[in-house]
Amino acid sequence: MVDTVKKLVILGSTGSIGCQVLDIVRYFPDRFHVLGMAAGNNTSLFFKQVNEFKPEYIYQLNTRSADQKYNAEWLSLNDLAGLSEADMVVVALSGNAGISPTFSAVKHGKTIALANKESLVAAGALITATAVNSGAKILPVDSEHSAIWQCIVGEQTQPQRLILTASGGPFRHFTNKQLEEVTPGQALQHPSWNMGKKVTVDSATLMNKGLEIIEAHWLFNMPVDRISVIVHPQSIIHSMVEFADGTIKAQLAYPDMRLPIQYALTYPDRLANDNLPRLNLGTLHSLNFEAPNLDTFPCLNLAIKAIINGGTFPAALSAADEFAVQLFLDGKIRFTDIPVLIERILSGHKSISKPAIEDILAVADQVKQECRRMYKGEDW
Repeated sequence: MVDTVKKLVILGSTGSIGCQVLDIVRYFPDRFHVLGMAAGNNTSLFFKQVNEFKPEYIYQLNTRSADQKYNAEWLSLNDLAGLSEADMVVVALSGNAGISPTFSAVKHGKTIALANKESLVAAGALITATAVNSGAKILPVDSEHSAIWQCIVGEQTQPQRLILTASGGPFRHFTNKQLEEVTPGQALQHPSWNMGKKVTVDSATLMNKGLEIIEAHWLFNMPVDRISVIVHPQSIIHSMVEFADGTIKAQLAYPDMRLPIQYALTYPDRLANDNLPRLNLGTLHSLNFEAPNLDTFPCLNLAIKAIINGGTFPAALSAADEFAVQLFLDGKIRFTDIPVLIERILSGHKSISKPAIEDILAVADQVKQECRRMYKGEDW
């Protein structure tokens, strides 16, 4: 038994990341206690989790009547994120739903294991500035940012360059004509990772790497022009860091999200976990790298342009991508229409230079309304 049990609030417990967080908690019952849990539409799974982990506080999108049955107090997402008793808040919510709770956790000075890209993409300047004032700590859960974090721990000098690796998704050698015929089912068959639907499609369009560039910019205080992307199909090297002397450090591991999740949850400790896969270097015949095809996959450049333009452009990008991906998953637009819709939104966006959190959330709503008007008015 360890001296201190870490009290967790898990926002998004029924999603891919949330379920894997609970896998780690199950393996280390003496180290973690689930203080609070929140989920969206997967009601049946959520209340199975509540029954197993018995949190004191809960939030569920579709009901407020379960608190008595499960002896738990119902709280809003923002209140859960700011719970005074919590030692760590895990933000595993999907999409723009994670922005406001992340900001709440930051305002309350929490330690945050962040698996929600949109928070830093849409509100990175505000969140990082607020974290400095509140003393909040943001620990990355994404494998790429976890890899960078692990490479720079203990270093005394700022790295010269960050190199994010990308699997390239299932369509990296497709022609534009082939991409026009891609189905949602095909896009959800990622060659390396088991992830949620939205992030899987983003990986296939390379938008995921664009969002990660924006995240890395804020997480590691690195200029965008010193963050690059390289396609690495094996997904063994999760990212690299280059230093002033030309040395490049890389973090290697089997592609399993539970590894970076456990690192964030147990930091600064590294704990043995027999349920996690080990990398067998003897079976690796080669590690390959290639430049991303920016002509075929324009989403990466759209993200880079958005963060360079600043203001609420990244928030508009995030909201437009979320809406476009859902249209594609619903079979209403083609795979190649995703960047088209996003670019049209960005071309007409009137940015706010120094947005408050209310401005950022309002932009997300406005962009989604504009996307609806565009979709209804266009012959996709």
